[in-house]
Amino acid sequence: MQLYVRVLENVEDAVVALDPVGRFTLINPAAEACTGISRRLALGRTFEDLFQGQEALCSLIRAALSEGRSIFNYEDILLHRPTAAPVPVSVSVSPLLTNAGDQDGVVMILRDLSRVRELEEAVRRADRLSMVGTMAAGLAHEIKNPLGGIKGAAQLLDRDTAEQSHLKEYTRVMIREVERVNSIIEELMDLASPRQPEMGEVHLGKMLGDIVLFQKEALRHKEVDFSLRLDPSIPPIRGDEHLLTRLFLNLIKNAGEAITHRGTIEILSRVASEYHVNQPGHRPVPFIVVEVRDTGKGISPSQMEQIFTPFFTTKTKGSGLGLAICQKIVSEHRGFLKVDSHPGKGSIFTVSLPFCR
Repeated sequence: MQLYVRVLENVEDAVVALDPVGRFTLINPAAEACTGISRRLALGRTFEDLFQGQEALCSLIRAALSEGRSIFNYEDILLHRPTAAPVPVSVSVSPLLTNAGDQDGVVMILRDLSRVRELEEAVRRADRLSMVGTMAAGLAHEIKNPLGGIKGAAQLLDRDTAEQSHLKEYTRVMIREVERVNSIIEELMDLASPRQPEMGEVHLGKMLGDIVLFQKEALRHKEVDFSLRLDPSIPPIRGDEHLLTRLFLNLIKNAGEAITHRGTIEILSRVASEYHVNQPGHRPVPFIVVEVRDTGKGISPSQMEQIFTPFFTTKTKGSGLGLAICQKIVSEHRGFLKVDSHPGKGSIFTVSLPFCR
């Protein structure tokens, strides 16, 4: 019996047992975390009381109790929780039988699908980037050659134009705009066919500290407070230092630009031991999570669906390729990138990287 108890206490899936009238008789720690309902609050109360207003979930439990058969729902059921955001779950409900074969309630198993949905979204974004990258590679090469000719002609014209001539201003505008277009093409080529990552030891804490030091100076014209809450126990991870520096610099720079006059940028790192990545021939390894939080203007729900799309930008200046390149860098490190944002309250960009050494 003690073995069964230990198993229930340690499984990652949420397990709940209900008696024949639908009262909670058991709730394991994973179920407490998933539902946001404590064991003390749950035991003895009915599922209709605790899952009030959640008809999709309640109807599955009622059917299992009345019909005495197992019912599975692998589609998303949005589980509403009292102290946390709703979470998508899959649900299976099975009859709980006595030794004599009589029904003595039901057992319900809930599986949190939020991380699965995040991974699916990351794969969809990677597929879109791959398609755009293929198109961009051909486009960039086609544009780059005539652009070089235009720039050369503008420079010759500028050199042959007298300093006091009003035409001088036009030639300089031409050169400046050609350089701007060229920089966008360079970013496109990075997105289309970036260099292969050069893997080595990366000290995330030192890297993030250096980036913050640089950005403090860049944001001196604003009242921005930086807060670094880094786990000092995280050892060096395996990655491309140049690409990861570019990734976090872009995210922290974006956070600074989202703050209009006054605000806070908080950078946190931790080991997410609840999730693992499997490598053939190796033990599963956890993820290292880095969060970049800002108290800026936030991102609207309509913009959230497009922020990783190449050329989409909410800035007056910018190519709209920065987050797409960030997504590609994270994918090349076998990690994933997600964002949570609320207009007027700020944004949280979360980078999860496998703890490989």
